[in-house]
Amino acid sequence: MDLEQPVIRISVRNLVEFILQSGDIDNRTGGSDKDAMQQGGRMHRKIQKSMGSDYHAEVVLKYEIPCKGFILSLEGRADGIIETPEGVIVDEIKGIFKDLDKLSEPVSVHQAQAKCYAYIYASQRKLDEIGVQMTYCNLDTEDIKRFQNVYLFQELDSWFWELIGKYEKWARYQIQWRKKRNASIKDVEFPFAYREGQKELVTSVYRTILREKKLFIQAPTGVGKTIATVFPAVKAVGEELGDKIFYLTAKTITRTVAWQAFDNLREQALRMKVIVLTAKEKICFCEETNCNPDACPYAKGHFDRVNDAVYELITTTDEFNREVIEEQARKWNVCPFEMGLDVSVWADAIICDYNYVFDPNAFLRRFFGEGNKGEYLFLIDEAHNLVERGREMYSASLYKEDFLKIKRLVKYEDGKLTGKLEDCNKQLLELKRECEGCQILNSVSHVYLKLLSLMAELERYLEECKNEEIRKEVLDFYFSVRMFVSTYERLDENYMIYSELEEDGRFKLRLFCVNPAGRLQEFLDKGNSTIYFSATLLPIHYYKKLLSTAKDDYAIYAESPFDTQKRQLLLGTDVSTKYTRRGEEMYGRYAKYLIQVARVRVGNYIAFFPSYRFMEDVYEVFCDMLGDEPEIETVMQSQYMSEEAREIFLENFEEDRDHSLMGFCVMGGIFSEGIDLAEDKLIGAVIIGTGLPQVCRERELLIQYFDGQGLRGFDYAYLYPGMNKVLQSAGRVIRTEEDRGVILLLDERFRDARYQETFPREWKEYSLCNVGNVEDAIEEFWKRWEC
Repeated sequence: MDLEQPVIRISVRNLVEFILQSGDIDNRTGGSDKDAMQQGGRMHRKIQKSMGSDYHAEVVLKYEIPCKGFILSLEGRADGIIETPEGVIVDEIKGIFKDLDKLSEPVSVHQAQAKCYAYIYASQRKLDEIGVQMTYCNLDTEDIKRFQNVYLFQELDSWFWELIGKYEKWARYQIQWRKKRNASIKDVEFPFAYREGQKELVTSVYRTILREKKLFIQAPTGVGKTIATVFPAVKAVGEELGDKIFYLTAKTITRTVAWQAFDNLREQALRMKVIVLTAKEKICFCEETNCNPDACPYAKGHFDRVNDAVYELITTTDEFNREVIEEQARKWNVCPFEMGLDVSVWADAIICDYNYVFDPNAFLRRFFGEGNKGEYLFLIDEAHNLVERGREMYSASLYKEDFLKIKRLVKYEDGKLTGKLEDCNKQLLELKRECEGCQILNSVSHVYLKLLSLMAELERYLEECKNEEIRKEVLDFYFSVRMFVSTYERLDENYMIYSELEEDGRFKLRLFCVNPAGRLQEFLDKGNSTIYFSATLLPIHYYKKLLSTAKDDYAIYAESPFDTQKRQLLLGTDVSTKYTRRGEEMYGRYAKYLIQVARVRVGNYIAFFPSYRFMEDVYEVFCDMLGDEPEIETVMQSQYMSEEAREIFLENFEEDRDHSLMGFCVMGGIFSEGIDLAEDKLIGAVIIGTGLPQVCRERELLIQYFDGQGLRGFDYAYLYPGMNKVLQSAGRVIRTEEDRGVILLLDERFRDARYQETFPREWKEYSLCNVGNVEDAIEEFWKRWEC
């Protein structure tokens, strides 16, 4: 008989915030609490050091509460314990931007956190009474305001056990559910017959989780990488090698595939609670996402009802997709987005966008906030997207013109804020005068210090402002300043600072994250193991360098299960998309290629171009060549397509037709990855150009940075990102074992060894062609498959 009782751990902070939350959602107040948390650590330490010898800082407290069938472990760290001749005082320090004169009493959840620490300390040391001190510090002025109370132990004892009583049903639910979930996982088996190499992939994922490492998987289309990562992760949860799976992806379509993978396992009676998180803008019930009780009925009283709504939902179903979340939110009249985040705490698997884990402005603080970590397993799909997403998430920019714009809005009503804006503008004006196009800077500490002062005034203004239109503009500006300040505080060797005078005359100051690996690692360290996977994770050393800081990561190459004889790969040697070669003659040659490909065999084709401009130029020549009665139908991608327009575009490839269809698309766009046109819905892809990003300031800075590290800067800045787009576009053709098709790589540079280093193994056999013989080459391929 196992006498060891299961333990439920919760931090003091999470307990009081969860049980004692009440009232409305209101984005008009407390907007800077998250910044204060991030910036408050330094001020905490400064205050603690100034407090004298009887002040004991960062005292770890733990209190175990025996419950029927389990132990509830309450854990936390008191900012300070003051031992004086008169008695003991628990000190809780909070850094805020709010004007301290407007703080008349402690925030209730802050006070509750301190009271919990006081109870634990008094209980363990048999004290009859104990003091509680709330220390609030304005992070801009460093002014301090304190509130003090003395509590009898009996008073705290009654309050504390009432609080624990409210949480006990949630803790008991966790124990009972975990037992039921783990029992169901034991009987789950892989839901399909293993494809070639798939079992080895499953084994590698499980072994990586067991060893708490990272794994990079290059897995071509058809390997079945989604289920091959989900299944071993689920089994690992059942064996308590992890407690929660985060399935991260950049696109909606791949979230759907992940949901289907869990559905496949549910057919074997798997009991696992799975949620798909939907962006606030998409799931909001209101026309505008204005989160305050005056603008949104679901925000009013949200916190009074949401815990009951969540408990009912998690005890009645295991599936939390968008429709289920919306229905429950309407029933209980709460915000669907915020309720979804609360439900995620009780889910076993969370399917969501990268930003819920990695974005400093959007990550789920309940899982990844300061002091929080867990037994998380990260499955990162389409991981090649995370490099650029990471760079963008961890970079920050300011525009001088924005300071002048906000100054004009507030100058007649707030002289103090106007003065702070002018101080910052003067600093940026000096940098602008020194900048000739672009200037790399060693430091902008003088700007940072001015921005800190500005943030405090912006916070005050936002609390006082009654004009909603002006407030919205100031709030957006505040967020950009906040992002710059928090990014500045994290600057290291993975950043470059530069100023730039843009073509439209605007002056920009930029903190550019050239290598996001370190920042990503901070979040991954909150969990146990990470699996990166993609059909285009080549070359693997590039992604290891930019997505991980570890030196002992695993990597595997999953072989394609498809017969390479069913796919023809041709390299066109007489065309180039280089700027120096562009013109009517080259456009005509590309157009001729497309016509000949589509003429050989009636079917659906997509041509992928390096840019909209290049695509439009070739399209114009293509149409002229076909004349008034085209034998080839066309459909073209446009910029800023709505979801409905995308669906209509793809529906063209579902129709039966007597003539070939040629789709004109852009590499790296919405149709170059994440779409599944299987069987005869797409029988050819024509890749026009090497996909290299357009020459720009930041690409040139990347060359400089990586050259400085002894790496091939051009490859890191241009070649590898470009070839990833090529591989993604080419991957649209062969989706199943029955598929047959042709892939044309039309640029002479594809013959270069540096480009071919990035080719997947299944591309080792290819043929060369030109516009004069391509038709014969393709015709010969299709003849092999005719009856």
